[in-house]
Amino acid sequence: MPEADLYQPVKRFLEAQGYTVKGEIGPCDVMAVRDGEEPVVVELKERLCLSLLLQAVDRLAVFDTVYIAFRIGKGHSASWRSQGRQVLRLLRRLGLGLLTVSSRGRVVPVVDPGPYRPRSGNRRRAGLLKEFAERIGDPELGGSASARRLTAYRQDALRCARELAAGPLKVSVLSKRTGVSRAGPILRDNHYGWFDRVTVGHYGLSPLGERALTEWSHALLGLSPEAG
Repeated sequence: MPEADLYQPVKRFLEAQGYTVKGEIGPCDVMAVRDGEEPVVVELKERLCLSLLLQAVDRLAVFDTVYIAFRIGKGHSASWRSQGRQVLRLLRRLGLGLLTVSSRGRVVPVVDPGPYRPRSGNRRRAGLLKEFAERIGDPELGGSASARRLTAYRQDALRCARELAAGPLKVSVLSKRTGVSRAGPILRDNHYGWFDRVTVGHYGLSPLGERALTEWSHALLGLSPEAG
């Protein structure tokens, strides 16, 4: 089995810390014991994969200190290179530790097992719930990979653009006609480049805005002038 190549580097790493190490104890790839302490279990795989995580989670039913170990370096664990931060968050949630093994056998402890202590996500939660409440209808197909989302903000910008298609308006008038309470910030920030400032407090539609009304015509069908 390819993961057997990882055993000796991991064994040496643990023995250097005073552990007695043995391989293939029951279903455990590696078990390490040090006097008066909880055993350490390490599950080995050449690459980071779902089966490695599932094995480690299974070991947590018996032992508190469980690590996964896999090879890193060129040609190994592309998912670790591209998604390392997300992987670490997942391991912390699961209570698993991580050892990486280089092509030369160098073992690095990346994260230790421990109870998960999540950061407060209240601000992010509030933002997501706000988007849910403000978005009109259900214009996005869950799971799609669209680069341009029809967010509540974009919906409001489209409503403003539609009203300005007939000519420039004062911000307060535009806000009243469209029902978009944040019309002022949308026009001033002009994230999409759809608006042009004509005079103080008055805005019109830019060429990009005219194009957007055509590109997003399907989305405008579900947006009443005073929706929101």
